[in-house]
Amino acid sequence: MNAVLQSVHALEAQLEAMTPARLDAVVQMEQSAYDHPWTKGNFTDSLKSGYQALLLTGGTAPGAELLGYFVAMKGVDEVHLLNITVAPVHQRQGWARVMLDALAIWARGQGAQWLWLEVRVSNTRARDVYQRYGFREVGLRRNYYPAGGTGLSGRENAVVMSFAL
Repeated sequence: MNAVLQSVHALEAQLEAMTPARLDAVVQMEQSAYDHPWTKGNFTDSLKSGYQALLLTGGTAPGAELLGYFVAMKGVDEVHLLNITVAPVHQRQGWARVMLDALAIWARGQGAQWLWLEVRVSNTRARDVYQRYGFREVGLRRNYYPAGGTGLSGRENAVVMSFAL
């Protein structure tokens, strides 16, 4: 998917395939956004597994600024969103919705009928984004995430959310 996108802020953006050459920038963003970030190995394994992994970049020049990315895994009649991240400096500008739109379009093209994801119980901002998009809370995975950065020790629960395509 190499469509050029336009935001309300008139910043031109483009979706492009995540490649090993861009993983250092992806990992740097991941570390700036999360207390328990994915490792470079997690991203490398996702690419090797053939998961849908797209970058959202600001501008059309090679090596353009990374605004965000997502990684999703296709299943039978469903797609599971494994990771979606917007650069902290570009959050609250609508970029998560742009990437969710791209994911939904791709998933429909794959014949999927559902999108699924897990999100930390404590991540109310992300949960709000997903709910505004149309995701519904359908379950809870106990002790799913390592706790940290929230004053918690041990593990943190995940809310399971789904979106009907």
